[in-house]
Amino acid sequence: MTTPVTAHTRAVRDGLNDTPVPLVDAVPLLPRTAGLYAWWAEPGVLPDLPGPPNDADPDVRLLYLGIATSLRTRVVRNHLARSGSSTLRRTLAGLLLPTERYRTTWTDRVVLVPEDEDRLTAWMRTNLRLTWFACEQPRQHETALITSLRPPLNVDGARPGEVRDLVKAAKAAYAASAGPRPAAS
Repeated sequence: MTTPVTAHTRAVRDGLNDTPVPLVDAVPLLPRTAGLYAWWAEPGVLPDLPGPPNDADPDVRLLYLGIATSLRTRVVRNHLARSGSSTLRRTLAGLLLPTERYRTTWTDRVVLVPEDEDRLTAWMRTNLRLTWFACEQPRQHETALITSLRPPLNVDGARPGEVRDLVKAAKAAYAASAGPRPAAS
């Protein structure tokens, strides 16, 4: 069943389709309010992941859409810092494992080793851009936007097919990269 796109959801979509901002410029501008955020990249960055083009800058494609209770905290403390708390980071690391050779270890889940957390953050700062839209109830728009925009890194709500299979395989490769879960002590 398709989630209907309301007038307010269209306004959120239009806000997320504003000109994507390089991360160095975006981070100081991020509000500490709830909202949605969208990650964008040029098509050559992850060429196997065709996302919809940005309305304001058609040279970049949508990769991922998320929600946050605090946009600044979610982006800075999770997506730009810790693979353990960011599905986006784990997915990117899985997609980049063959070329970047990231190393992982176990905590309560598979995470990048500290040096590779830094390398992934540097990669994100170089290759990704960001848009956001502050709103009080971002969750009410999330499903409709993922369904209508189909960002390739959002597996939940994605259509079955080659792109979803590629992303799921990358996530599985990342999860397996640290080896079997250590036995509880």
